[in-house]
Amino acid sequence: MTQWVENPQGGRDRGPLAVARAWAEVLVRPRRLFRSAVAPADQAPGLVFASTVVFVEELSRVLAGTAAYPVLGNRPTASVVFWLAIATVLVAPAGLHLLAALQTLVLIPFTEERAGVSETVQTLAYAGAPCVFAGLPYPKVRLLAAAYGAVLLVVGTSEVHDLSLPTAAVLSAVPSVLVFGYAFRGFASFTAVTGLTWADVAAFA
Repeated sequence: MTQWVENPQGGRDRGPLAVARAWAEVLVRPRRLFRSAVAPADQAPGLVFASTVVFVEELSRVLAGTAAYPVLGNRPTASVVFWLAIATVLVAPAGLHLLAALQTLVLIPFTEERAGVSETVQTLAYAGAPCVFAGLPYPKVRLLAAAYGAVLLVVGTSEVHDLSLPTAAVLSAVPSVLVFGYAFRGFASFTAVTGLTWADVAAFA
């Protein structure tokens, strides 16, 4: 699942500069990024990308004082390092693969031309690029980051799986809710900005 292809066909370059270039490109030229960066069986750069996004987001929460990590053994600094490592090395990759599997199951009945689980992992990973800002103590910024991530997921799903944008929007809705609504706290930011809960929105609709 996580093999690192030595000579991927069209995959990303390796290293910190390549991660930074991918981040900038997916924000401003997402279709080009999803066309050129997503390659079969080349998950490693996407996993590194996603873990980096989660690390920056969680570190931002720590520095802003909004992270509520449990303190282990009366050692707050070591506890923060431990929980950051868990979020980055364990939770992010595992969650990404589970969501990619879910997205693949959603796609199966609707398109025979879909790409594989590997490409779906990469699509979800790169769509999370705006969420480096999701840990900042500004609800409007966090909401914008989550919303833009959801838009990028629609674009990436459309490009990688050869779907129209409306179809991609519908078929990526469940992973989008889980990733950007809950994991990156988009729903909580929406409530903080508007004062409305989703129950209020549903009742109004």
